[in-house]
Amino acid sequence: MSSFLKYLIAVATSLVAANTAPSDAAQPGFMEGHLKIVFLGAVEPSDAMPRQTVTAETNAEYPLIVLSQDGKVEIARLSADGNGNYRVALPPGAYTLDVQDRAAKRIRAQPQPFTVVSNQTVRVDMNIVIGFRAFPP
Repeated sequence: MSSFLKYLIAVATSLVAANTAPSDAAQPGFMEGHLKIVFLGAVEPSDAMPRQTVTAETNAEYPLIVLSQDGKVEIARLSADGNGNYRVALPPGAYTLDVQDRAAKRIRAQPQPFTVVSNQTVRVDMNIVIGFRAFPP
């Protein structure tokens, strides 16, 4: 048998062995939650004042980002569905959920730290306050 043929057989055997070896990678976990958007404004004492409603399009205007624990690396970006719910699979680890461009959009929201564990779901809800504070007359 030629040395080249022996080499090819060795490479093929290594590839098969690599593909059948058990994986050391941890199974992902899940983070899910609910986005609540509250619109504030200068409110007149009348109930005739129209109130802004939250739709799927509204939720899409406020994408959520999953950041590394130190907040420096974006891991994932997601939007809530029409009901305000979201879910994402993530590798096990510590993260922070935040609103994209929160400071630039002048949104009041508290970044939420959380930890993902393999094959488990952690719940992390996000509340966003948009607009002005209502002051009593």
